[in-house]
Amino acid sequence: MAGTTLPTPLYGLYREKLGFSELVVTVVFAVYAVGVISALLVAGDYSDEAGRRPVLLAALGLSAASALCFLFEGGLALLLVGRLLSGLAAGLFSGTATAAVLELAAPGHEARAAFVATAAGMGGLGCGPLLSGLLAQYAPWPLRLTFLVNLALVAVACVLTWFLRETVRDPVRWPRLRPRGLSVPPEARGVFVPSALAAFVGFALLGLFLAVAPAFLSQTLGEHSLAVSGAVVFSVFLASTAGQALLGRVGVRRALPGGCLFLVLGLLLVGASLAAESLALLVLGAFCGGLGHGLAFRAGLAAISGAAPPAHRGGTISAYFVVAYLGISLPVVGVGALTLWLGLKNAGLVFTACLVVLSAGIGLRVQRKPLPES
Repeated sequence: MAGTTLPTPLYGLYREKLGFSELVVTVVFAVYAVGVISALLVAGDYSDEAGRRPVLLAALGLSAASALCFLFEGGLALLLVGRLLSGLAAGLFSGTATAAVLELAAPGHEARAAFVATAAGMGGLGCGPLLSGLLAQYAPWPLRLTFLVNLALVAVACVLTWFLRETVRDPVRWPRLRPRGLSVPPEARGVFVPSALAAFVGFALLGLFLAVAPAFLSQTLGEHSLAVSGAVVFSVFLASTAGQALLGRVGVRRALPGGCLFLVLGLLLVGASLAAESLALLVLGAFCGGLGHGLAFRAGLAAISGAAPPAHRGGTISAYFVVAYLGISLPVVGVGALTLWLGLKNAGLVFTACLVVLSAGIGLRVQRKPLPES
């Protein structure tokens, strides 16, 4: 998962080298979400038949191919292909790796395994920008070394995955793909709508930091260190992981409105950081927004998992992830488009204001009508 966010601090270097606008940067980023959603819709349950290990190895192969596209970057087209392959890999990982961790866990450790799986995903997403920012700032070959390191890590992961125990009984070799659309059963829709909208807002905040925050830091706040850029993005995911860890203590009923509250606070701080041109406010907004994302995302996932009947649970969870990844792509492209007319600072302020309104509305809705405990 770290490989999917490695380019984040490097977008400014690509923009200078290839001469494209901030809108193009957000489109390059959004192609990743297209890959994730495509993988979820087309092959979300493929590992249930083919086995966990083959699908994980295929995802690692896609990760390696994505790294090679960036390593031998020759223009915008190859960057787009690299992001698409990265998204396909992440889409395969999302369900398959989580299922594998749960199935490999010892009896009685399922809850801990679920947290380990989600923390590994969020932790990986956060470590990508931190790693590439440090390497690009303090090591040679800023647009090459990061992806060489990524290829080495993928190779290690392939070896470890090869020796994993297969947890699917009697896996089928090359089963047919069965693409499916979004499916939410009627009994789960009352829980699904507010949960998915909260996930949309939370992932939109993540998308803002992943795609646009480096440009905010350099152009608006005057911070040109790639290491600082990577560390700021890392802080969002670190806080999200902490928020997910708190769910057991807080409970689903309080976690979703509480998560929306922290999302509102984080967005307000991000907007204030742009208006006041303050790095400290941006970092504080990253922590608050990340904490809100973690609380709201895991609470929503737990709520819809409990509300959906077993026969439709997989499809409902996939639909939840699709809405979340729409949040990480569409609003960010909107910010990129707004920069052409309003400039980066004003576009960011409009973006945060819209998300504040949406998040506050969801928080009030679930405060008045709490979600059931899973």
